[in-house]
Amino acid sequence: MENCCCGESKLSGILARYQGQDGALIKALQDAQGLYGYLPEEVLARIADYFDHPYSQVYGVATFYAQFRLKPRGENLIRVCTGTVCHIMGGPQVLAKISEELNISLGETTEDNKFTLGSAVCFGACSQAPVIMVNDDIYGRVTPERIAAILARYCTGV
Repeated sequence: MENCCCGESKLSGILARYQGQDGALIKALQDAQGLYGYLPEEVLARIADYFDHPYSQVYGVATFYAQFRLKPRGENLIRVCTGTVCHIMGGPQVLAKISEELNISLGETTEDNKFTLGSAVCFGACSQAPVIMVNDDIYGRVTPERIAAILARYCTGV
């Protein structure tokens, strides 16, 4: 398995925990993602074989739930609030500027795996709209002009 061979025995251990358990597919997918950071195609195939499910069914479950990732996530996860208040206060322009700066679209990861761009419905900071979150750091009253400086903090580690 590409990128997975080091965790092959660990994956076997995860799957063995669910032997004979009905309805364990989601939990096995969660544990496998915890091991690899995402769900590579080879891992989905192994899980499908183990549970004797068609690959399409396992893939369908993994793509239906937002918690699962089929691609590696970047070192820094940027989430832009898409809630109503943030939208009205300029969230779409902030999202467009981040996308432009990083040359990626929503749901994508930069080539250097430094950033992944995502969205969230609300961070509970509507009085600070528009809001973005980088990893666990919340930034309020964000403007497109502030994006370069915010991103620079995560490029240099400052």
